Amino acid sequence: MPLWNPWNGCHKFSEGCRFCYIHKGDAKKGIDTNVIYKTDKFSAPIERMKRSGEYKMKPNQVVYVCFRSDFFIEEADRWRPDCWDIIKARPDLHFIFLTKRIERFSKCVPEDWGAGYENVTIGCTVENQKNADKRLSLFQELPIRHKNVICQPLLEEVNIVNYLRDIELVVAGGESDRDARPLDYGWVLRLRDQCVSSNTGFQFRQCGSHFIKDGKTYRLNVRDLCSQARKANIDYIKE
Repeated sequence: MPLWNPWNGCHKFSEGCRFCYIHKGDAKKGIDTNVIYKTDKFSAPIERMKRSGEYKMKPNQVVYVCFRSDFFIEEADRWRPDCWDIIKARPDLHFIFLTKRIERFSKCVPEDWGAGYENVTIGCTVENQKNADKRLSLFQELPIRHKNVICQPLLEEVNIVNYLRDIELVVAGGESDRDARPLDYGWVLRLRDQCVSSNTGFQFRQCGSHFIKDGKTYRLNVRDLCSQARKANIDYIKE
């Protein structure tokens, strides 16, 4: 799973950011996450091997972009055009990034975006009904070829069935923190039902550190959150 972080740093933006793992990890290292800076991996997708001239980042892979920031964050406006050029230079890779700042879409895409690049997936992150209604009402109208909705951390039950047109995948998951807000398995199942009814892909990515099932609360280790979600075996592949 190639990661490409052309810049680091982010600001807490909404309720889902309270226990952000990036902020927590940086704090332990004495790093101020609110400082946005360009990394030395900025050109990683187009770097080549010295001897063979082949790309270091092998073709036919999904590249996860800006997972230590937000691709649409304001401070990166001056760097983003070069990132788009890099993405266009590698049509043999598929780039995916998540954003809580979908309202900045029109300011952040290149002039030749058109209906969207075939090798780009944009995931809109929502954590509660308020932000689902706010962000997804915008998201559903935007010209993007590949759209995902990321309900992680899921902080309450959400109804997004009216926003699932053209969505390829919905991801659900809980928070991983000692003080994490609980994730109720019932919320996950009912979100899955919405996806199945609209033939939208669904993935239960991770349980929460505090996980409620059948009215009982479980305290789970962070290392087990993803494996426990997989054991639920409720992922849905669109037909």
